[in-house]
Amino acid sequence: MTATTIEADWLTTPGLQTLLATLSADGEEARIVGGAVRNSVLGHPVSDIDIATTTLPDETVRRVEAAGFRAVPTGIEHGTVTVVTPEHAYEVTTLRRDIETDGRHAAVHFGRDWKADAERRDFTINALYARADGSIVDLVGGIEDLGSQALRFIGDSETRIREDYLRILRFFRFFAWYGKGRPDAAGIRAATRLKDGLDGLSVERVWTELKKLLAAPDPSRALLWMRQTGVLTRILPESERWGIDAIHSLVESEGAFGWAPDPMLRLAAIVPPDPARLTQMAERLKLSNADRDRIVGFAIAEPAKPEESDSAFRTRLYFGDGVAIADGLRLAVASARGKAESSRETLDAIARLTGQLEIVATFAPPAFPVSGEDLKSAGIAPGPEMGKTLDRLRKLWASSGFVLGRESLLKRV
Repeated sequence: MTATTIEADWLTTPGLQTLLATLSADGEEARIVGGAVRNSVLGHPVSDIDIATTTLPDETVRRVEAAGFRAVPTGIEHGTVTVVTPEHAYEVTTLRRDIETDGRHAAVHFGRDWKADAERRDFTINALYARADGSIVDLVGGIEDLGSQALRFIGDSETRIREDYLRILRFFRFFAWYGKGRPDAAGIRAATRLKDGLDGLSVERVWTELKKLLAAPDPSRALLWMRQTGVLTRILPESERWGIDAIHSLVESEGAFGWAPDPMLRLAAIVPPDPARLTQMAERLKLSNADRDRIVGFAIAEPAKPEESDSAFRTRLYFGDGVAIADGLRLAVASARGKAESSRETLDAIARLTGQLEIVATFAPPAFPVSGEDLKSAGIAPGPEMGKTLDRLRKLWASSGFVLGRESLLKRV
């Protein structure tokens, strides 16, 4: 890859151009840095746009406020100011060197040396700069690595990791998104030797990286190397002795059936469906309530039953957790597709399971026709007995295919 400039709509927004010009006046300079440049070179979408500047933090604030923008000192002790323009919010950080690190935090020294700023970053592909006109500044060989899909630490791998042990997980995450073939040998060796450092990280940072990795188009190779280095067991002990073999067939099934990559479904594929263990996992990783409920709900739900009749399946769907049932169906389809030999019986099971998935997508039962007032009129007092009667009638209604009407159900009271 020999890209020397980037052309992107986001680069031409008036607010960004004004901001870059403001920070580049009077002998100073500002450049876009990192993921926005990398993704633009690759033709990938850009969301976050970061800026590096030679202006010191206080001067950054003074200049951007004079230009009419709002400055928020989100990390000013490390040189970072969030600048809010009419179109976007940009993280602006003064060039710096990390002079003291403990694997999680760093003391910094501000400077004006662009190469020193590049060399303190994690990977070559993340240390690309772009000027306001789109011209690329590559000081560490990032363009060449993008072209060959090689993910390399800048300088010594162990040194970069000791600065922040989260870089072990970022190494595998970026490999999942941008790498091919075998990961960089030096990076693998360093990750293997230093994986104990992951224990000192906050679980929120660990889960954020793992979830981003699981969202990659195909995370299977990265997960394989994480398992071989012991990193996966370190951060996700539930996956030990359970395996990650299901990921490959799940990714293939996503492509075959048009399913969007789903980090939580992929997580479910590599952990045992044990509600107690997954509840503990959710607590340890501090999953959101929604993520916790989904992963535990998957474990609680009945396994997929390809032999189940449509009527029985709709009844189970009505009383069950539709998301959990759909997750189980997708994993069952992927498992069946991943079998070495596809017999007629296996193909028929896949067809029935995908048919059930179609039912999930369109299932919308009518409103239950009996109310508590109906039962009250029939002589049943409010309380436990009324609740039991409603439950019994609801099951009768569902087993009828949701066709029994109010009068027919009340006759059964």
